[in-house]
Amino acid sequence: MKHTLAVLVENQPGVLSHVAGLFARRGYNIESLAVGETEDSSISRITLVVEGDEKVIEQVSKQLNKQVEVIKVNDITNDEIVVRQLLLLKVAADLAARQEIMQIVEIFRCRIVDIGKRSLIVEATGDEEKIQAIIKSLRPFGIQELVRTGNVAMVRGVK
Repeated sequence: MKHTLAVLVENQPGVLSHVAGLFARRGYNIESLAVGETEDSSISRITLVVEGDEKVIEQVSKQLNKQVEVIKVNDITNDEIVVRQLLLLKVAADLAARQEIMQIVEIFRCRIVDIGKRSLIVEATGDEEKIQAIIKSLRPFGIQELVRTGNVAMVRGVK
């Protein structure tokens, strides 16, 4: 089962390396990783997606909590969460294809953020399924370059 962990850490050099190393030493693959400063510049938030059963995740969480720089570890897998990825995709776009690509971009509520002579760069945000669908829809035109973030996730507010 895939688990989403939200880890608050001190914003210091080497912290990400320590966290990633903990998973590597135990032979666990990190499927998705995103890290960034929080509203407090002294604290960063690492969002990890890791495959493992409850017991494995519990062990890893305990090991993470033993790290000096780790403030808090939350397994938010079973919470109601909002999950997003960011995609930047450069697609071949001669004059004949631009209109069709622009229609696809509009359908997925994406944005064109750069126009070149023979290409467009598309920016998209969404869950993993939406990002995969956009890639699949634009692949026939010729994807020249693609970069995407790992998941970022936040627990929904109480209603």
